[in-house]
Amino acid sequence: MGTKIECKEVNFVKKTVALIAHDRKKEEMLTFVLDHKEQLRNYDLIATATTGKIVKEKAGLPITTYLSGPLGGDQQIGARIACQEVSAVIFLRDPLTAQPHEPDITALLRICDVHNIPVATNVATAGLVLQSLD
Repeated sequence: MGTKIECKEVNFVKKTVALIAHDRKKEEMLTFVLDHKEQLRNYDLIATATTGKIVKEKAGLPITTYLSGPLGGDQQIGARIACQEVSAVIFLRDPLTAQPHEPDITALLRICDVHNIPVATNVATAGLVLQSLD
């Protein structure tokens, strides 16, 4: 019939925040992370590949990376959301550039809505989402 996905038992000692940024928003994500570095240290961070690499190298924060968004990273993070392992998503989208993996992006935003996970798509909202986690 299909493979059953098993969700692991979640121990919410530390909240998990997902960081995703389209190519033209990666610098903006880095600036946001650097501006909120001390607060972000309190969370387990996950990200799509390139965003995670930039955060790890430039901000020095530990982060678990998944595939690049167009290669399935958005879906991998979506699976963690569906298993209730993510507390918030900061997804800096480029609204002015068509994305070839738009269906994956829509699915990620939908899974956030289904599981009532706060998702920020711009820096102003991202700051508010981080405040709400404390």
